[in-house]
Amino acid sequence: MTATLISGDRTLEPAAFERQIERAAAAMLASGIGAGDAVAILLRNDFEFFVASLAARWIGAFATPINWHATPDEIGYVLADSGARLIVAHDDLAAPLAGQLGQTRLVSVPTPPEIAAAYGLAVSAPLPEATPWADWLADVASGAPPQGPGGASVVIYTSGTTGKPKGVRRRPLQPEHLAAQVDMLIHGYGLQPGETMRILMTGPMYHSAPNSYGLAAAGFAATIVLQPRFDAEQLLAFIAEHRITHMHVVPTMFVRLLKLPADVREAYDTSSLRFVVHGAAPCPIEVKRQMIDWWGPVIHEYYGSTETGLITGHGSADAIARPGTVGRALPGISIRVFTEADNEATPGEIGDIYVKSRSVPDFTYHGRDDERTEIERDGFITVGDIGWIDEDGFLFLCDRRRDMIISGGVNIYPAEVEAALLAIDGVRDAAVFGIPDPEFGEAVCAYVQPEEGVTLDAGDVHGRLAETLSRYKLPRTIEFAADLPREDSGKIFKRRLREPYWTDAGRTI
Repeated sequence: MTATLISGDRTLEPAAFERQIERAAAAMLASGIGAGDAVAILLRNDFEFFVASLAARWIGAFATPINWHATPDEIGYVLADSGARLIVAHDDLAAPLAGQLGQTRLVSVPTPPEIAAAYGLAVSAPLPEATPWADWLADVASGAPPQGPGGASVVIYTSGTTGKPKGVRRRPLQPEHLAAQVDMLIHGYGLQPGETMRILMTGPMYHSAPNSYGLAAAGFAATIVLQPRFDAEQLLAFIAEHRITHMHVVPTMFVRLLKLPADVREAYDTSSLRFVVHGAAPCPIEVKRQMIDWWGPVIHEYYGSTETGLITGHGSADAIARPGTVGRALPGISIRVFTEADNEATPGEIGDIYVKSRSVPDFTYHGRDDERTEIERDGFITVGDIGWIDEDGFLFLCDRRRDMIISGGVNIYPAEVEAALLAIDGVRDAAVFGIPDPEFGEAVCAYVQPEEGVTLDAGDVHGRLAETLSRYKLPRTIEFAADLPREDSGKIFKRRLREPYWTDAGRTI
C-alpha cells in the first residue's frame, strides 16, 4: 500500500505514486544503478523524496539523503564517500554544485512553488548537465522492473562534532526483523497498520527519524501532508484543515507553538490529534507538561539514534508521573548503563548508555568498520549518550558525552542549563556548550536568542539561573543573538557557535 501525498495545491494519489516508484526504479537500473549502490537525494520534503527513496529500495540500492544545508564541499564529500553515481536534487539546491559533480549523474527536480514561497526562493533553472526528472522517467519503458534482492534501506550520514560525517549502513534486512519492526513502529511512532491516519510531516527527511517515520507512513497507506517549512501557526492551520491524526516533531517546535498568543492557539481545532511523537533532542519538563495540558494525552516521546533506531518510548501519563524520562525499552531492545569505573550501573547511577536491538539489522559505518568496533561492548553499542535507569526501568538522559562540559574536573550537562534558560521569560531559544578556560579547562558558555522585541541583560539572566542551578553550572559567558544558526528542523547548529572559541585557542574539539 502507498500513501496519498499532499503538498501545497498538489496531490499525488496512490496509483500515480506507485507508477512513479516503478518508473524511477526502472530509470535507476537504466542509469547503471544496482543492488548495493547508493542513490544520493538532495531534496526538501517533496513527492520525489518519497519516490526516489522507495525506488532505490525496490532495486536493492541504498537511498542516501544529504542535509541540504551542507556546503558544496560537504555535499561532495558525501557523494565521494558513498560512491553515489546518481543524485536527485531540487533545482535551487543543485545550482551551487555546477562543475563539481564529477562522475555523479544529476537528475533535477523543479523546486515546487510552495517550497519556493516558504523559503523566499527565486526560480532556478536546471543546470545544463542535469537530466530533468520528468524526462528521466519518460525515457524508460512502462511497467515495474524486477525487484532487487531486498534488504537495502537508507544510509544516513551522521554529522558528528568533529571529523567527517559517517554513513550508517545497515546489514541486509532479514525476515525475522519484519514483525519486530512493525511492533517498533506501533509502540514508538504510533503508526498502526490498517488504521486511517492523516500525517503531517514537519521535519526534514534527511534526518534519520523523520526519514524512517515518513517512509514507514507511506507504506501504511496513510495520507501524508507535507509542510514546506515549519511555521507554528501554519502547523495549527494544517492540523485543523486536514484533520491531522499523527505527527513527528522536535521539542523546539513545541516551544515555538507555546510562544504563540493564546488567542491564536485557541483559534485552531486540534481535537483530531491521536499520536504526536517527539524526539531528537531533550524536551524541557515544563514544555512537555504545557503541551499535554493543551493537546491532551496524545503527546508521546521516543529516544533513539541513527545507529540503533528507536530505543525507548512512553506516553503522556508516564511523562507526568516521571518528569524527564525518555521512557522504557521498546520491544526487542536491551539497555545497559556503565559507570566511569567500568561497572554496570545500579538504579539511579549515571553512566554511558549501551544498547542492543533485536528489531533492526546490525550496522557498520560505511568504509569505517574500525570505528563501528570501537563503540561496541559485549554486543551492545553506545553512541555517546549519558544517563541513568530508575528501579522501574525508565531511562533518563543527562546529555551527550561529546557535549558534556568538564570544568575543574566536574561534569556539567548543557541540556540542564538550556532547560533553565528556556524557563526565563523573554528567552526564545538557547544553546550551551564548553569553551576553553585556562584555569578550569572548560567554562560554560550560553548563547541566548531573545523573543522578538525583547531586550535581555546578561546580569539578569545570570541571576535568574542562579535561582535554580548550582554555582558551578552557571555560564561564565552569556551572548545574545537575534538568530541562532539552525537546521530546518529547528535544531541549533551548536558546532558553528562552539568552533571559533576552540580554533582561536589553537585547540580542536
